[in-house]
Amino acid sequence: MRPDEARPRLAALGFRPDDVETLADHFLDAERRGSLGHGLSRIAWLETWEALPVDARPERRVEEPGYELWDGCGALGYLTLAAAVEAQLAAPPERARVVVCTRTFPTGALGYWTRKLAEGGLVALLTATSPRRLPPPGGGEPLTGTNPLSIAIPSRDGAPVVSDVSMGAVTHGDVLAGRALPEELVPFGGEQAHKAFALAVGLQLLVDALTPDDGFGAVLIVARPEADPVPGFRSLAAGARLPGDRR
Repeated sequence: MRPDEARPRLAALGFRPDDVETLADHFLDAERRGSLGHGLSRIAWLETWEALPVDARPERRVEEPGYELWDGCGALGYLTLAAAVEAQLAAPPERARVVVCTRTFPTGALGYWTRKLAEGGLVALLTATSPRRLPPPGGGEPLTGTNPLSIAIPSRDGAPVVSDVSMGAVTHGDVLAGRALPEELVPFGGEQAHKAFALAVGLQLLVDALTPDDGFGAVLIVARPEADPVPGFRSLAAGARLPGDRR
């Protein structure tokens, strides 16, 4: 698929114009960053859905100074996270806030969302669950999602550091894009795969414990920074590529 086909094909699926822009921006950003499993191949994936929830809209059910609860209400998870992230940028926490998103799937490249928050001056940590695809390292039925974790740290130099790691050796997006085989979808780490599996379990249960509805969810923590460690760390790295830097 060519980049200029993204918006027309999303519009043909029935999405509202503003949702077309949100989705296209996400997919095209993933393409530019080399994350092809979260890029334009996802549009072809959406085209296989029997019934897309193009009219569903996420809702903020609870709004408190240190806590928010968002309900996807059937909307694509991309759109739920977009709404939640924009709300944090519009009204940042005085110190910190936990944002729980329930019935939120698919969520895409989590670094895309945390980068937006970091570019807006906020420290951000985000994780999300997905269908159970990772088996224990010793074998057996899948018990957890790939459960990525993204952390973004803003900086006064305008270039945040953005870590975004899936607990799988490959992602489901890689499988959808034909870049990996389904049997390669195991915890990363080889002989140390128990560490990735432990993280996947912890993140799975964290999200499950905080989301009151059945289904997949996301947990976001945003905070105002008290310091700016990124410039000093970049100096220490002496030109090495840091997580989130353009390739």
